[in-house]
Amino acid sequence: MAANARPKTHLALFFISIFICFFHGKSSSWLNGEETEDVVMVQTRRQESPGRCDFSVGKWVYDQSYPLYDSNCPYLSTAVTCQRNGRPDSGYEKWKWKPNGCSLPRFDALKFLGKMRRKRIMLVGDSIMRNQWESLVCLVQGVIPTGHKKVTYSGLSMAFLALDFETSIEFSWAPLLVELKKGPQNKRVLHLDLIEENARYWRGVDVLVFDSAHWWTHSDQWSSWDYYMEGKSLYKSMNPMIAYQKGLNTWAKWVDLNLDPRKTRVIFRSMSPRHNRENGWKCYNQKSPLAFFSHPHVPEQLLVLQGVLRRMRFPVYLHDITTMSAFRRDGHPSVYRRALNQADRQHPREFSSDCSHWCLPGVPDIWNEMLSALL
Repeated sequence: MAANARPKTHLALFFISIFICFFHGKSSSWLNGEETEDVVMVQTRRQESPGRCDFSVGKWVYDQSYPLYDSNCPYLSTAVTCQRNGRPDSGYEKWKWKPNGCSLPRFDALKFLGKMRRKRIMLVGDSIMRNQWESLVCLVQGVIPTGHKKVTYSGLSMAFLALDFETSIEFSWAPLLVELKKGPQNKRVLHLDLIEENARYWRGVDVLVFDSAHWWTHSDQWSSWDYYMEGKSLYKSMNPMIAYQKGLNTWAKWVDLNLDPRKTRVIFRSMSPRHNRENGWKCYNQKSPLAFFSHPHVPEQLLVLQGVLRRMRFPVYLHDITTMSAFRRDGHPSVYRRALNQADRQHPREFSSDCSHWCLPGVPDIWNEMLSALL
């Protein structure tokens, strides 16, 4: 993706403006900053308890009965409605995930709402978690009559309400989980040991689904902070994975101290892979999943996350979507994150390519089928 450098003093306002445009479904591209790096394909090793199916290992199977809704779902942001934006192919909508040795149940909206009756489920994280939230809302909203559902907004959070079920499906914006604040001289300070400003919204929720990875690895050009802070110590630079581990440890400590596993389910979704090699064009014009990986490996973020979760007292389920999603370079918006007219389509490479987020209907629908099965 071609991206011009901006003065650091303007970056905070820039990120806020991107999020607000995305938040209200405008076509102004969200999270340009997440398109600057490549995440190579991954394989993960997992230890599952006997008798439990490992949903993360399997293959993609073409299925004409998909998708489970269409891009006319009223809760989709413009940036993910690839069909409405002029994408000429639709095969990417018709793949289902088949785990090895077991089956993944098809998403059943009424069954899901029944399980979530009089409950709150909250998805916490960045714009890719917002991507998943829109998918989940679209999966359930079709069975709810008009007038019996609504979306409410509160600051950088939102909630879809299924009124007859007294169910709330919420999204809370916290891409780093820990707190990012303005410091002296208007500098942006990432507090690796502070979280309550974000965590206050998580109290009283029945099911919490977290993700946090992409923002930690932004290049200097796109970094959303000027300094790290831990205690009273200020750091200009730090190894990103050490900072990520410190931030996750703060989150883990908060969960251990503040949540009751008898009342709250906690799930941490692994990182969504990006396909940004070749200057952001690796996902353009791709029409089918990858068949295999030539150089499989585990991304550092996933190793750090696994280590943090192992040391927690609270039972957190790691929802591993990284490997399965890494096959799906065909599922990104690419240039179709905005509406392209006939003239635009003649020169697609004049537009930046989003190989980070996902077209909807698409890959996040399968993440939500897994989520429903986990619950």
